[in-house]
Amino acid sequence: MTNAIPARHPLHVANFRAYLVGRLAAVLAQYGMMIVLSWQAYNIARETMTTAGASAQLGLIGLAQFLPLFFLTPVTGWVADHYDRRWISRITLAMLTISAGLLAFATFEGWVNLPLIFGIAVIVGTARAFNGPAYGALAPNLVPREVLPNAIAISSVVWQAGMIAGPALGGYAYAATPWGAYAMASGLFGVALVAMMLIGPVPQPPRDTTRHPIRQMIDGLTYVRGNRLVLATITLDLFAVLLAGATALLPVYARDILHVGSAGLGHLAAAPGVGAGLMALWFSFRPMKSEVGLKMLGSVILFGVATIVFGATAFMPRSFAIEVGIGALVVLGAADMISVFVRQSLVQLHTPDAMRGRVSSLSQLTISASNELGEAESGFLAALVGPIAAVIGGGIGAIVITILWARIFPELRLARTFDPPDLRAADISQEKA
Repeated sequence: MTNAIPARHPLHVANFRAYLVGRLAAVLAQYGMMIVLSWQAYNIARETMTTAGASAQLGLIGLAQFLPLFFLTPVTGWVADHYDRRWISRITLAMLTISAGLLAFATFEGWVNLPLIFGIAVIVGTARAFNGPAYGALAPNLVPREVLPNAIAISSVVWQAGMIAGPALGGYAYAATPWGAYAMASGLFGVALVAMMLIGPVPQPPRDTTRHPIRQMIDGLTYVRGNRLVLATITLDLFAVLLAGATALLPVYARDILHVGSAGLGHLAAAPGVGAGLMALWFSFRPMKSEVGLKMLGSVILFGVATIVFGATAFMPRSFAIEVGIGALVVLGAADMISVFVRQSLVQLHTPDAMRGRVSSLSQLTISASNELGEAESGFLAALVGPIAAVIGGGIGAIVITILWARIFPELRLARTFDPPDLRAADISQEKA
């Protein structure tokens, strides 16, 4: 009996290291810019509107970023499966660098306004629509197959950490100087572009030239619909975060409920990042290997509970309401990290490479729906029933959705590991042999 040669760690691959640097920089910039767009739009609107009217502007900002992605998703997934994913990412990162730079200049010169902010939001949404599937489907092409699960885990942790920490950086930078927040985002997008330029040639999935492109675009949706485990993980995160969009209303809480201003917004926005970072550190020492479905369901319930606690800080004495709110957001970020880690790992490992771009585009659509469309839902609901009722009601809704999904999709509740069924069967056969 001979000992197998241990597989290389993903971080030993230069292309993968460049990919991680670019992914972290891009996600930090993207989500930092999103909260700055919302905060600036809310402040501009509050100069001439009531709190309800300004809250509605937050909803419109989320909608402006979501609609391009919604309409372009079938095309962007197909593009990611048929063209060089590196160049798709490079072009879109250049667009994002320029867009953030334009907002930095407009803010510095003092002629920034709501139409400009909404216009840039549409451009950002369009660039992300193409960038997300290409970025998401590229990682598995950079490392040997035997270390692919580890690479996906690391990539998921980096993405989630950037998504949660980005708003904190944006909030702190805006508190220091508004134009500097956009300049920072532009610089980070530039770093991501340079990192993507450093990635050398990678294998491309085979192109299907025998079938019509529209039919191929539909294939991604057909695959997700037919794989109930993938469908369950994608839709659970969609509806739970769509309802429990507490972070979308952080500008309202910071300015009009907790009265902590832009500096306090930075603290609140940083709190989920702390939770996500601690959970990522835990995963680096104790990677999740068993009962992944139950752990995802439990994390989403915890996400809903933390959202309710944050919403309830409006009724607490101010002397400790901020501390309780920050603590709730830390727990929220940790729970969100668990959920996203499980979803990303299951989606990537259960999807063939030739279809990974199309499935990634659908996954991105649900992520964007839960974030940007969640912002729209939270903003509009806050305008109708008030921000406090919107946050608390959203947390309750997330818990209800999780309980329903546990019954509707027993595949998720019974999922033990990340391995797809064919790999698990192969492992069992090998053990018997």
